[in-house]
Amino acid sequence: MKKIFLMFVFAGAVLNCAAQKISETMPAIKTGTDAAQPFLFSLNTLTAENPRWNIHYSGSYGERTSGQFGYDGLGQQFGVKGYLGNRFTLYATAAIGFANSGGVTSAQQAEVIRDLVGGKGISGFRLGAGLGLSRDWSSIGAAISRITASFDQTNWRMAGNLRFEKAFDKTRDKLDFISSFGYQHRVSNVLYVGLEALGQDLEGFWEKDEAEGGAKLMIGPSINLEPNHSKLSFSISGGPVFYATRSNVIPSEAIREIGSVASGNGYSIRALVNFNLHR
Repeated sequence: MKKIFLMFVFAGAVLNCAAQKISETMPAIKTGTDAAQPFLFSLNTLTAENPRWNIHYSGSYGERTSGQFGYDGLGQQFGVKGYLGNRFTLYATAAIGFANSGGVTSAQQAEVIRDLVGGKGISGFRLGAGLGLSRDWSSIGAAISRITASFDQTNWRMAGNLRFEKAFDKTRDKLDFISSFGYQHRVSNVLYVGLEALGQDLEGFWEKDEAEGGAKLMIGPSINLEPNHSKLSFSISGGPVFYATRSNVIPSEAIREIGSVASGNGYSIRALVNFNLHR
């Protein structure tokens, strides 16, 4: 816990200094929150006013965790996110994991989400739903659906997701539930600070034989830096991973953000660099 706190203090200090330098040279105040992917664990939809197509790279490090972004060791992920028109957003990722114990593995997923409420502009409330497919670390496919909600204002923003997953394998759960929430407040022209929370495999609260080791929870700080007139933006988030319930089943290799090992609590930290192709 102490290492996590010191790491975020250091990251916040560095980003704040960078934000002050950028603000001094580029003082114009933005009128909307147009980040393509400000949160690490909650997916927001794009609009016609948002950056149209973006690519991102994210890396993570975790201890006593495993999974897509909470890999036990160094995790790498490459992704693309774009606005398809008519309030549709495409989001696709490919992840590569380098385990502490050795070996390399990969996982992929792709989703299309449409805003059902809002979505014509950046500011205000948006509610969307989408469908997709994934292939996990053990090459097992799954159908996924996601409900997204967000609210954007000039000085603050929040986003939340509820994700459902149905794996095409009899040994997996009938249905997996994952929820997330993020909030960020503008502290300078280009710097946002807040928190993120994630609840994973929540079916573990009522299923004793949950296939991914039980329900996991995470909450921690969130930092987003968006330099003016730049194609790049940066985010970092993470925190302690709490295993709320435990299952005696050997954990599967399903795509998970904060791990699937219920042997003890750990932590996961993730950082992301986003490149806007249109600015």
